[in-house]
Amino acid sequence: MKIAVVVFPGSNCDIDIYEALHTVCGADVEYVSHKRDNLDGFDAVMLPGGFSYGDYLRCGAIARFANIMPAIVKMADEGKPVFGTCNGFQILTEAGLLPGALKQNDSLKFVCKTVELQVENNKTPFTTKYGEKEHVKLPIAHADGSYYADDETLQKLEENNQVVFRYANENPNGSLHDIAGVCNERGNVLGMMPHPERAVEALLGNTDGLRLFQSLLENGTVKTEVAN
Repeated sequence: MKIAVVVFPGSNCDIDIYEALHTVCGADVEYVSHKRDNLDGFDAVMLPGGFSYGDYLRCGAIARFANIMPAIVKMADEGKPVFGTCNGFQILTEAGLLPGALKQNDSLKFVCKTVELQVENNKTPFTTKYGEKEHVKLPIAHADGSYYADDETLQKLEENNQVVFRYANENPNGSLHDIAGVCNERGNVLGMMPHPERAVEALLGNTDGLRLFQSLLENGTVKTEVAN
């Protein structure tokens, strides 16, 4: 399995994801420029956190038009794994690959701390190594991480089991339904605000994020439907 880590102007978690996959998991990973127009030869793609294009206009709004995006959309349509964390999640919603939007935190402040999450769907290619309803701890670091969607979309997300991670015990940003991460209907596109790549070694505090990458590498070929 060959994995692409897309680097946008302003990305700052690209190295974190690369090292989590390559150094810790031993995966075949390669940095890919936002200027590239294809992802030929890659089996999965990672969109890292950071501040793409300085978060001008709106987080992810400019990155959504980068040269690489049609290739990412193509991979998603082909059922290949597409993952975005933090700014990557914002880009995926802006591109229409995931429903909803990420707005400014209710506190109007940047929030940086470790939070507790509940695993709501452990049947995606990214979560098979987690237990259903298991609680894990992952870091967050964002100012625009409050998940929003209209009532109809929220109902559909819940009915289709597309809420993958939910904040447990504390909602740090005002996300509706305590949503921390969602997937598309097929389950091959996942976006989340917490940073699993920052929790893959004991030295970093915990290893609760490691199983997300291990799940991806173990599953290889993704499922075409979300299992309820």
